[in-house]
Amino acid sequence: MAIRRIGQILVDLGFITDDQLELVLEEQQNRPGELLGRVAESMGLINAEQLAQALAEQMGLKVISLADTVVPQDVLNHVTEPMAQLYRIVPVSFRDNTLTVAMCDPQKLSVIDELRNFLGYDIRAVVATEADVKRALERYYAGETESVEQLVAGIEEDEDLAAAAAALEKEGPIDLTSVEALADSAPVRKLLNMVLLLAIKEHASDLHFEPFEDEFKIRVKADGVLYEMVPPPRHLAFAITTRIKVMANLDIAERRLPQDGRIELTVGGHPVDLRVAVLPTMFGESVVMRVLDRSVVNLDLNAVGMGAGTLQNFREVIGRPNGIILVTGPTGSGKTTTLYSALSELNHIHDKIITTEDPIEYDIDGIIQVPIDSSIGNTFAQCLRAILRQDPDRILVGEIRDLETAEIAVQASLTGHTVFSTLHTNDAPSTVTRLKDMGVPPFLITATVEAILAQRLVRRVCTQCREEVKPSNEMLVDLQLTPKDIAGKKFYRGRGCDVCNNTGYKGRVGLFELMVMNDELRDMIIRNATTDDLRESARRHGMVSLRDAGMQLAYEGGTTLDEVIRETVLDA
Repeated sequence: MAIRRIGQILVDLGFITDDQLELVLEEQQNRPGELLGRVAESMGLINAEQLAQALAEQMGLKVISLADTVVPQDVLNHVTEPMAQLYRIVPVSFRDNTLTVAMCDPQKLSVIDELRNFLGYDIRAVVATEADVKRALERYYAGETESVEQLVAGIEEDEDLAAAAAALEKEGPIDLTSVEALADSAPVRKLLNMVLLLAIKEHASDLHFEPFEDEFKIRVKADGVLYEMVPPPRHLAFAITTRIKVMANLDIAERRLPQDGRIELTVGGHPVDLRVAVLPTMFGESVVMRVLDRSVVNLDLNAVGMGAGTLQNFREVIGRPNGIILVTGPTGSGKTTTLYSALSELNHIHDKIITTEDPIEYDIDGIIQVPIDSSIGNTFAQCLRAILRQDPDRILVGEIRDLETAEIAVQASLTGHTVFSTLHTNDAPSTVTRLKDMGVPPFLITATVEAILAQRLVRRVCTQCREEVKPSNEMLVDLQLTPKDIAGKKFYRGRGCDVCNNTGYKGRVGLFELMVMNDELRDMIIRNATTDDLRESARRHGMVSLRDAGMQLAYEGGTTLDEVIRETVLDA
């Protein structure tokens, strides 16, 4: 049954007239994205209680006054403060495994699905006014911010939970019903929910759950560095990994083989994709969750952090009608983000772009994206052959891993296609050596490769606690600099504050090294010149090395010398 429009409901309830509805609809045109009911309320045509009544009528729900409702503490305990604030909900009652929550946006059906997924209960919604929900959140949750530390401390004192976990650790066949019951218990769900929400809030890229002989570690990777959280009790390792497997629709009875899955969430109104990888180890299953939060990633070339000259040259190269453009760097250096930013800029109606990736990380409208699945023989090479029969103009190959893929990429570029791909090398000039080692003949490298972009990610200095610092002599030696070289230049570091979780860093920025092919470089490649000679020639023609890009960023106060040393290799 189609949901009735809120405007018509407001008219039917006698809150506004047809003429007033026309005025509201006109005003809504000037407020893109704002809901009609909110527009009518802001125009003074209806009050908050009337809007709540209309929303309840629209969704077939009841209206509740939170001011007149007393919520017991055991009901409040079902929803943590971060979750209540994030979803703007107030738990009202809990009965027969059904949690009733008051919300002011009942039309957001995804929130109910999400809560069901997070909490493991059936969810029933009732409608309250926005002000009512806000006051209730302040009343029930103000000062009640429960930390992971407090939650872990409470779990450690739970003797019933420890006894249930100990019973499952005994030798012999596992009772799946008991396993599911333990994984579904409130403390386990609450802890995992809090860890997930904290990781997403802090824009973490990975979550690691690691079992050892005497402890169970949870580590979070944010800004490219792993941080350890307060470890939960060792006996909960099995329950937590099982809970993750249930959420990812994996086989909880299979504990001897690696498994891969995914969890799709919508947190705070935007989609978050969690890629789950389970690996059996000596002391249980290790789980890594890759957090792909599309709202955090800005696929815009202007935002990746290239210098003005490098960006201008890169834009010129990616606009060429054919050839291979390679982006190189270690895992997690932002290669995919840079390539997608380039493709987003080239995504015009008159160009056909096809990508093949393992896995697909970002969903871009207008680009055809093909997932790789080597388990059924759908490899990069196999996929690339098929793509060439789809009449593409530009192709992205997730990674050139072998000679077969490299050869097909070369043939594709020779037949008038622009091919984008990635490789794992230390810098741009050494990529030529890597291609030769794979078996690509030098004459084909010079005929097809148009440019090689090497990149790294360094952490930004936190702007809230930044302070000036004098570089040590050891740093200057590592950077091959003398005190004279840095005379008059300022360097900074982060002292550590609440904003940056006492790390001194907040966010990351790219360092880029762009080697654009020219006649001199092509001639040197044919003559089998060394990597050092290629680097020297490229720098003469204007290439800024990774180290120089890092030093420039440090001079501007964007990062620290420690980060530059950690992420860049010395130029020979």
